[in-house]
Amino acid sequence: MPTAPTTSASRPKARAKAARKPATGKATRRTTRRTTQSKARTAKAARTRAAHQSAAALRQTQTATRDTAEVFGDYAERAVLIPVGAALIARDKVVSTVSDTISSYSSASKAQAQLRRFERRGITARNRLEREVRKARVRFERELRQRRRELEKTVDARREAVSTNGSAIA
Repeated sequence: MPTAPTTSASRPKARAKAARKPATGKATRRTTRRTTQSKARTAKAARTRAAHQSAAALRQTQTATRDTAEVFGDYAERAVLIPVGAALIARDKVVSTVSDTISSYSSASKAQAQLRRFERRGITARNRLEREVRKARVRFERELRQRRRELEKTVDARREAVSTNGSAIA
């Protein structure tokens, strides 16, 4: 377990007495020299610290400037590259479409085969539409017949009720 540093009781008293006595001779020169050296060391340390701090601040400013310039450079580069990439992709799609079209109609037999495909597709679409129209017509006619039957039942029931009431009244 560490103990607190101990100091001699006579040392502080000796310093206190020396501070009270007027300095004379060599002791005064030594004290003055030490004080001057101490001040010089302190001043040099302060200058060194200031130089180091200013150099660090300069490095930090240069780094921040470089980082900012890199960010703006990245944005500018992206602003140029995005439209270029989009244009190239669009060009590739157009070229592939044109190539497919040219290959489909490059000879008379290929063109006729393509036209037959279009005709079959058209026939299929027409047949599907006719089927849907037929179904809709059948469904409409069925609902109409059901409503007519219900209406006829209602009219017959009322006619009977009126004729029964009329014969009872007569």
